[in-house]
Amino acid sequence: MNDEFSKELDWAFAEIQGSSSYSLDRNRPYNGQSHTTQGERGKQMVSGLTMRDISDCIVLSFLTCGDIHRENPIHDDMYTIDLKNIDPGAVIKNASCNIEKMMGIYPNVPPLKYENKPEEKL
Repeated sequence: MNDEFSKELDWAFAEIQGSSSYSLDRNRPYNGQSHTTQGERGKQMVSGLTMRDISDCIVLSFLTCGDIHRENPIHDDMYTIDLKNIDPGAVIKNASCNIEKMMGIYPNVPPLKYENKPEEKL
């Protein structure tokens, strides 16, 4: 990969992640893409869940990303996953969606706004 392309790619990843590309400080701004946990969506406070609920959401995320689908999954199922084949970013994003689902607010994104909404045809 040439240096110029590598710099552009690094910039693009930083732009998507916002401040999280260089810091995990709790006081960093939510300036990532709005539909991600690094943007507006990430401002949502978690409420009504126990730590066990959140743990279950994380386990389900690992299972989903590991392509393990069982009718009644258990925590030990995640130990069958080869973690070298898992995208950690996908696990985090999936966990956030699972938490939103458990809170009853999924998908936690604003509705689409059309700038030039097409006329409805009957």
